Amino acid sequence: MCGAPERRPGRRRARGATLIEVVLFVLIVGIALSAVLGTLALAAGRSGDPIVQRQALAIAESLLHEILAQPFAATDPDGGAEAIGPEPGEARGSPSLPFDHANDYHGYAAAAIVDAGGSAVAGLAGYSVQVSVQPQALDNIGAGDGLLVRVTVSPPAGAPLVLSGFRAR
Repeated sequence: MCGAPERRPGRRRARGATLIEVVLFVLIVGIALSAVLGTLALAAGRSGDPIVQRQALAIAESLLHEILAQPFAATDPDGGAEAIGPEPGEARGSPSLPFDHANDYHGYAAAAIVDAGGSAVAGLAGYSVQVSVQPQALDNIGAGDGLLVRVTVSPPAGAPLVLSGFRAR
């Protein structure tokens, strides 16, 4: 027989994989799969966090702009000396006595987000807001002529977001 391999009696040709090779293959594939699935689970679990933080930032920016757009004078627009905090009867969104001065917002807090007119904003029921307005000096501006406005928005889950602004006469 020409060119045919010679077979030895008692010796068989090896086919397939050994048990050790199969166990090692399953172990390596299992580790790789658990690492990939762990990463995907982490990404999927946190995919909504940026939306929550962006919404909190939008709420804080909106309220801060509303406050800083209010007048800041030595006398109240209604008459009389101006003091930190709202005058008796004033409320944000009130049709008869709305906040009319930047420092009227001091102490404002709401468990639900409402617009400047007092209407609840749909979809933001889990957010809350607090405002602090304090006299603040800055460079050549005395403490009596400057206000530090701090808006804190607490999202339904996650850390509160604090946004600050400065208003001067």
